[in-house]
Amino acid sequence: MTAVVSAPVTGSLHSFDISTGVDGPGTRFVAFLAGCPLRCLYCHSPDTQYRRYGRHTSADDLMIEIRRYERFLKVAHGGVTLSGGEPLQQPAFTREVLRRCHDIGLHTALDTSGFLGDRADDALLDATDLVLLDIKSGDPGTYRKVTGTGRLEPTVRFAHRLADRGKPIWVRFVLVPGLTDEPANVDAVAAIAAGVPTVERVEVLPFHRLGAQKYAALGLPFPLADTPAPDEALLRRARAQFRNHGLTVY
Repeated sequence: MTAVVSAPVTGSLHSFDISTGVDGPGTRFVAFLAGCPLRCLYCHSPDTQYRRYGRHTSADDLMIEIRRYERFLKVAHGGVTLSGGEPLQQPAFTREVLRRCHDIGLHTALDTSGFLGDRADDALLDATDLVLLDIKSGDPGTYRKVTGTGRLEPTVRFAHRLADRGKPIWVRFVLVPGLTDEPANVDAVAAIAAGVPTVERVEVLPFHRLGAQKYAALGLPFPLADTPAPDEALLRRARAQFRNHGLTVY
């Protein structure tokens, strides 16, 4: 009998990095996958929006890189985070890498907008220890304005599916003056997060313009080039709104 050799699982990888404290617990190997269905006005990595900006990579090859750091990541109480772009645009590749990391005892995190949450099958979620869920807005109209084409409802549906499976969630919300900072919008995001029982924390992330040079390098205009970063008073107000909903906030 001839053995059946399965084809390698491949995807489009933009880059990877080692980070501490910003992409999940501990020190982490963060793989940035290329391709995203959203066009967020504040995106600081436009070079990850299209799969053609990445390089064709197999799960085998990415795992070779990850295993070089395996012992260090475990000692540092960290793990592996798949980010983007949007990793759920490549669900088979994402599932395979998360599964292999999980099988060798590495903590796994998925950084996603949840917009493509329906593409995450049960096997992918079984291999995910933590979801970093980016909630762009709590108001559907503002969500469309922020993302270009996105809808809020898939993210909310995905959050509740995660909760039903007992998956821990860290909510991320980017505070942008004049775009996402309206009190009613912040309260709407807080209400969504407070209604999901497995949300462990909320990270209110101040908008910044650090990605402006990437837009210039790609010959693209940066939509929020004239938007300032939120001041401390605005950050305190937004974080207080989340705390008023009983949430742990950073």
